[in-house]
Amino acid sequence: MKPLVSTLALMALTVGQAATVKPNIVLILADDLGYGDVRCYNEESKVPTPNIDRLASEGMRFTDTHSPATVCTPSRYSLMTGQMAFRVPNGGTVFQGTGGPSLIGPGRLTLPAMLKKQGYATAAIGKWHVGLTFRDKAGQAIHSGKSEDVLRIDHSRRIEGGPQDHGFDHFFGTACCPGTDWLYAFIDDDHIPVPPSGPIDKSKLPKHPYANDCRYGYIAPDFSIEEVDMVFLRKSREFMEKHQRTSPDKPFFLYHATHAVHLPSFAAPEFKNKTQAGPHGDFIHEFDHIVGELMNDLRRLGLADNTIFLLSSDNGPETTSVVQMRADHAHNGARPWRGVKRDSWEGGHRVPFIVRWPGKVKSGTISTQLTSLTDVMATVASIIGSELPENAAEDSYNMLPAWLNEDEPPIRPYLLVQAFAGKRTLSIRRDQWKYLDHRGSGGNDYDKGGLQSFSLPETTPKTPGQLYNLETDPGETTNFYFKHPKIVIELKALLDKSINEGRSVSLKHP
Repeated sequence: MKPLVSTLALMALTVGQAATVKPNIVLILADDLGYGDVRCYNEESKVPTPNIDRLASEGMRFTDTHSPATVCTPSRYSLMTGQMAFRVPNGGTVFQGTGGPSLIGPGRLTLPAMLKKQGYATAAIGKWHVGLTFRDKAGQAIHSGKSEDVLRIDHSRRIEGGPQDHGFDHFFGTACCPGTDWLYAFIDDDHIPVPPSGPIDKSKLPKHPYANDCRYGYIAPDFSIEEVDMVFLRKSREFMEKHQRTSPDKPFFLYHATHAVHLPSFAAPEFKNKTQAGPHGDFIHEFDHIVGELMNDLRRLGLADNTIFLLSSDNGPETTSVVQMRADHAHNGARPWRGVKRDSWEGGHRVPFIVRWPGKVKSGTISTQLTSLTDVMATVASIIGSELPENAAEDSYNMLPAWLNEDEPPIRPYLLVQAFAGKRTLSIRRDQWKYLDHRGSGGNDYDKGGLQSFSLPETTPKTPGQLYNLETDPGETTNFYFKHPKIVIELKALLDKSINEGRSVSLKHP
């Protein structure tokens, strides 16, 4: 067993809290929300985000937080388990439609399961996207994720491998991306109560440059792509209200995973044309509204003072939104970083991360701690007084000392990130040095399409990898691979060691 509650963290917590009054936890995970999409991270953002900005003013804003991967499925797996997804079979997969099975293996401890063991009520609302198992009438598993396989689902059978099989008491949401992936229907716990009744009619959807990701598929009569996030908001509100009414003395964990701001950018009617930044700006505005409404609900229910409120994103902004928003509205969702979703460069995985915890996390503070979304699990374990077994949270560091003290010395010795091709496109960061164990972006093709204008000349075209100094060159413009071979060797060896040992957190690490 490895202890996770540090002496410093326990000293900072109110006496008796870990043993008695456990805080509620609300975790909002945006989809494809870029570092530069949020005003408190980017003063040049063309989209007002007053609710997120207020959240930051009431808590701690981290400026060096990273999604574990540059695409959604592996990032969500890593958030739920504290383990990098490349360590498991198919850990670079991005599921579509009926795709599966779940990346979370049998017996794997998850964040919600850990909380449930400590007496928490747990609910997941929104996009799951970690893999499911649907079955046909013959009982055969459907895992291919093809559009026509939606029609094979036997809706009388239980959906396997979902949130309820991994620690959540309740789930309401979608299998994959609500606006793009073949199966346009809501899952309630482990069934689809209203199955798709026919093909989606895209002719009735908005037409603009941010609308083209809506793929052909089959849609349920109660499923409106433009209203998805408002439905999710209503369901999260219902969960909190019911919990406060029926179990006020029991802590809860609410994981709210939005459709916003993943393309297609279909904001609900009440948010259309509310910004000066087009359809995608309106969608970001809708996400900001959701954040504000959930915070208001906590205040209204008298829960805000004993709730840890976390906000982040599963990866950087999508290519189309960055290219179009930059051209149409002078807004760069990845600013000030190079790269976008799928890329190993910072814009693909450096994400907003805000922590609000009244009385514990000092208001209006900024932390430059290097951290990953994998760290949520070990940090929460420390807060609730739970010990993690050795075969869990292998890539999760306890960041609680940093939450409680913005001047805390560095905690993470290094950071791993996987890009679009999974294990073939890993990078490692130690201090200011970042080593990419591959050529190119690791995700997108910058030789064609709208990304050509973002392409930078390769200063060392014959290198098998890339080495950047983020302190002197945050834009990752100069590859120091040949200039600092010793650092390349050290970081490559550390990366290989982490791969071979199956973990980045030492068993001896506090």
